[in-house]
Amino acid sequence: RPFYFDILLMKTSYLSIIAFAVASLSIGNALAQDSGYKTRDQVKAELAEAIRTGDIAVGEQGLKLNEINPSNYPAKQAFQGKTREQVKAELAEAKRTGDIVVGESGLKLNELFAHQYPAKPVVQGNTRAQVLAELAEAKRTGDIVVHAELGLKENELYPNRYPAAAQLANQGGTEANAPLADSANAGGRSGNSSL
Repeated sequence: RPFYFDILLMKTSYLSIIAFAVASLSIGNALAQDSGYKTRDQVKAELAEAIRTGDIAVGEQGLKLNEINPSNYPAKQAFQGKTREQVKAELAEAKRTGDIVVGESGLKLNELFAHQYPAKPVVQGNTRAQVLAELAEAKRTGDIVVHAELGLKENELYPNRYPAAAQLANQGGTEANAPLADSANAGGRSGNSSL
């Protein structure tokens, strides 16, 4: 292979790394303002790790540096799967409990022939009183989803209604329901909150 091929490959690699770094840093800062995106420091750390491990694509073929020159980079850790004994034990347990899907119906053996397999243990749920207490607390703090499409809770939709309630709850006050009662009387909140 000609000597200029290595020089061309090296220049292409460096240009790709620089372009990736510039793009990551410029876009990362703009997107970091939203909580769902990475911060600039996180992007820098990821870039440094990608450079260290050679996990950056270069050239037109889309090969990564660690694929082109694997001896220059640390070996990737192999995925640690289950051992043969673990798989056999899981299969034996699934056969014993009927937890195997059969046919095109998608039903399991223990659903089709429930009398032939041991019953699944029933997990005890909350009592009615506990559920009502949780509901009252959720109403008091605005921790109830009121906009199903967006998944917004009332305290997210109307944050100005709940800071006082949260502060009183931290103090152990019973006046925490007062702001809710005032807003309900003002017509701002109905018992059936939906948008």
